[in-house]
Amino acid sequence: MPIDALLIFCSFFSVSISVSTFISSAFVSSKIPLFFVFLLQKCEKLLPIFYWSAETGTSEIDFIIQIDNRIIPVEVKASENLRAKSIKIYREKYSPEIGIRLSMSDYRNEGWLINLPLYALPALPEILSQK
Repeated sequence: MPIDALLIFCSFFSVSISVSTFISSAFVSSKIPLFFVFLLQKCEKLLPIFYWSAETGTSEIDFIIQIDNRIIPVEVKASENLRAKSIKIYREKYSPEIGIRLSMSDYRNEGWLINLPLYALPALPEILSQK
């Protein structure tokens, strides 16, 4: 059974799976982290999810979330490579006060951009409420 089908099955039937096992083994495909974040967001009903793409199609933001009156771009990276081209383009155009980059890297606060490890996703609303 493909990993995405397994996760959907688990989410519908409340089957628990080890997140650490999933994270350590599933990052073979660059699509898995996006699916993982989407699934966590939808299953936990943390936040409504939106998407942004530049008119030219050269950049995209994986998720746009809204908390109160703040619109927050969220980029998801499959590895520890933290290039932020798309989120920087989005920032130049819309000037959000904060951006989030989820990845396999450790937590780092770079002023307007917060690097958050994927495993810490459930803490995102609390982190944002402190900003």
